[in-house]
Amino acid sequence: MTIQTTSITTGGFDDDRLLSPNGGDRPVLQVDEVTKVYLSEPPVTALRGVSFSVARGELVGIVGPSGSGKTTLLHLMGTLDRPSSGHIRITGLDIERLSDREVAALRATRIGFVFQQFFLAEHQSVLDNVADGLLYAGVPQAERRARAHDALATVGLDARPHARPNQLSGGQRQRVAIARALVGQPAIVFADEPTGNLDQATGQAILGLFEELHDVGVTIVVITHDRDIASRMGRRIEMIDGQIDYDSGYNSSSTSPTPTSSNPSHDKAFRS
Repeated sequence: MTIQTTSITTGGFDDDRLLSPNGGDRPVLQVDEVTKVYLSEPPVTALRGVSFSVARGELVGIVGPSGSGKTTLLHLMGTLDRPSSGHIRITGLDIERLSDREVAALRATRIGFVFQQFFLAEHQSVLDNVADGLLYAGVPQAERRARAHDALATVGLDARPHARPNQLSGGQRQRVAIARALVGQPAIVFADEPTGNLDQATGQAILGLFEELHDVGVTIVVITHDRDIASRMGRRIEMIDGQIDYDSGYNSSSTSPTPTSSNPSHDKAFRS
């Protein structure tokens, strides 16, 4: 499968605001002064003025302990929720300016998700599980299945398209889930604790697959509590108490920004 991160369908979009190309130097993801307050008694502030952007082709790890705000941030970046203030932009499109229908269409065509629990339909074949990733993107059935087979080839499972999930190992199930995330050729993939249900060796293999996908230009953001996993990413963003405590910036470009931290000794401590 050749990854085409700029080939994006627009089914379900109401107007030309959603036809802007994911090209040039525009970031795939922009998070601008985002806050999230849950209106309980008392109110709970989960995010406090979070700002960063992700360029096309980056491999980013967002790491933090329980309660740091990383899961809330994932929900906002993935358009599963809306911020209390600030802006989330996917390929330049401001979520706050879109209707719920338009947000759903954007999510179906420009965002891929990989979860710790796999979320595969046990009664369906591997091929159909992956093809279902295109179900809400307006893609005809025959094309869905053809693209699903290509996505399975990308993750090394094209020899078992008719297997059921309960016939696969945990690592193979996660590969199916990754294929489902890739099948729509999204602008960005969010992976939430993708190795959490795997043994160490299998988890390392899944991280290696992410690195291979990164090498061919797929934009991936991994959410994790594990610093060892975050350290394998090309860029690391560390969160604490709803804020970014450290951002290593880009890893391998001569034009990379200088890493930023609210604690000057943070990176030394991280590596120790």
